[in-house]
Amino acid sequence: MQKKPPEKSSDVLGYRALYKKLERTLDTIESSDDIEATLLALLERIVVDFHDQLGFVGGRLYTVKPQAILLKRSFGDSGMARPGYRIPISYPPLQPLLKQGYLLMTERDTGFDPSIEKEVGVRVFAAIAVGRGKRHHIISFTVEGQLEEERILYSLNTIRHVINLKLEQQQTVDMIAEVRDIQMSMLPSGPPSFCHYDIAGQMIPAEVVGGDIFDYIPISERILGIAIADSSGHGLPAALQARDVITGLRMGLEEDLKIIRTIEKLNRVIHRSSLATKFVSLFYAELERNGNFVYCNAGHPPPLLLQDGRFDLLPLGGLLLGPTPSAKYERGFRSFRPGDLLVLYTDGITEALGAGEEEFGTEQFQKAIRQVADRPAAEIVAGILEALDKFTDSASPQDDRTLVVIKNPPANKITA
Repeated sequence: MQKKPPEKSSDVLGYRALYKKLERTLDTIESSDDIEATLLALLERIVVDFHDQLGFVGGRLYTVKPQAILLKRSFGDSGMARPGYRIPISYPPLQPLLKQGYLLMTERDTGFDPSIEKEVGVRVFAAIAVGRGKRHHIISFTVEGQLEEERILYSLNTIRHVINLKLEQQQTVDMIAEVRDIQMSMLPSGPPSFCHYDIAGQMIPAEVVGGDIFDYIPISERILGIAIADSSGHGLPAALQARDVITGLRMGLEEDLKIIRTIEKLNRVIHRSSLATKFVSLFYAELERNGNFVYCNAGHPPPLLLQDGRFDLLPLGGLLLGPTPSAKYERGFRSFRPGDLLVLYTDGITEALGAGEEEFGTEQFQKAIRQVADRPAAEIVAGILEALDKFTDSASPQDDRTLVVIKNPPANKITA
């Protein structure tokens, strides 16, 4: 086939415009869980939108199998072949197509088999291979009119590139969605029923998935474990690490390890982690029915205990989990009395930025708590988040935000 002369600057500009048009065209296609439905939609749109520019008058979608490629669907001028039509994998044009990812072929080229191509009604075709593994497909276009080989080959590579990006993006979105489902399934589905205590919590990720997590862990009929953790960073790696922290915490407690032994073991496990995100803050406490409260704070923002009208911090514990494998931890003890309110949180709350780039901070946080302290726990969570949203002017969070509120109702409001 005769090659065209080297492209001029005007050709380059034309190619760039073509690339942008292809991107815009393919971006309008909504991704689907059915990969073949997505590819068929892409095929149809290309044939319709680029008929005049590239001479594409029809197209076919094939799936690649070990022994053959199978026709899945056709669009436009594509002969009489029906879905299921098989082309042997030994057909000569398929090898360079699968190797380099694109191919332009006419009936004059070596390897072109009229008996095979007659069924799909082509004398000139352009094809691309897209995807990988089980997602491997071939898209073939019927070409008519003046054949501009260089332009068509450029277009094929561009189409292939953009389609593969779209498929990889969808694969990543699917994977992250699965991780989000896993993460959300690990969050409590609702408040625990534990004695007369009123408990509520909420996590708002900065991205699709977040590095914050909280959990309620029933230890026995008289003891409830409460955990809140924040893995450094956010997004997928942080979400995986946060999930592992809660899983490890639960496993340690199920083995009847004491609080300190569990956290020290968890610290060593996180230190050995291969994830880049290996610094985790954790606050874990065990609340007894009689109000005894035992806790360990591993580098986490100290929870706020509103007691007798003033705030106290719960800082005792030790270092962040992860950096130092030999770190030692200690327990803190408090008495959680009727009328007390405890607020656990992550630094995405206090470090949230307002319009003037100032932080929400501890002072405004405490003010927001006081304004809703007489409400039920779920309304306290909602009220604090509403105050924070107002402070940030409803801007998207830059870090994950998590709140857990535990309220011990006054004695005269406890029902049997």
